[in-house]
Amino acid sequence: MVDSETIETKISDKKEEYEEKVDDTKDKFSDKYEEKKEKGKTIADNVISDLSKSIDEFKEGIKNMQKAADEKYSEYKKATVQSLDIDLIETADTYYIKAAVPGIAKKDILIEAGDNDVSIEATFVPYIEEFEEDESAELISSSLKSGRCVKTIRFENSIDIENITAKFNKGIVIVTIPKLIIPKHKVNVE
Repeated sequence: MVDSETIETKISDKKEEYEEKVDDTKDKFSDKYEEKKEKGKTIADNVISDLSKSIDEFKEGIKNMQKAADEKYSEYKKATVQSLDIDLIETADTYYIKAAVPGIAKKDILIEAGDNDVSIEATFVPYIEEFEEDESAELISSSLKSGRCVKTIRFENSIDIENITAKFNKGIVIVTIPKLIIPKHKVNVE
C-alpha cells in the first residue's frame, strides 16, 4: 500500500503542474485578450475618426450648397426687375404716389409719364459692393432690394402730364399727378 505521504507528494506535484498549466493558459489567453483589445480600440478609433471626417465633410457640403444657392438667388435678383414699394392715393382731381427708395440719391431716380401711366425707376446697389476692397467680406444674408427696380402705375383717367410734380425727401419720393379734366363740348345737331 502506498503511504499517505507519497500520496500527498504526488497530489502536491500534480497540483503544481496543474497550476503551471493554468498560469501558462492564463498568460496565453491574457496576451491574446490584450492583443484583441488593442486591435478593437484601434478599429473603434478609426471608425470614430472616419465618422467625424464624414460629418465634417457633410457640413462643409451643406455650407457650399447654401453658398451656391445664395449666389444663384443673388444673380437672379440682379437679373430680374423688382417692384418698388408704393402707396397710391386718389382724390377727386389728383393722384398721389409715395414711393420708398431708401439709399438712392435724388439724381438716380427716373420718373416717366405717358397718357395714363407713370413709371418710377431706381437702381439699388447691393450692400456687399461697398466691401469690394475687402476680399474677406462674404454675403451671409440679403433681403434688401438690389438691382433695377421699377413700378408702373396705370390710371383709369387720363393724367395731366405737363403738371406732374415730384418731391424727394429722406428716401421717399412723393409724386403729385393731376387728373386731366377734359371739358365736355356741346355738339349742335343740324
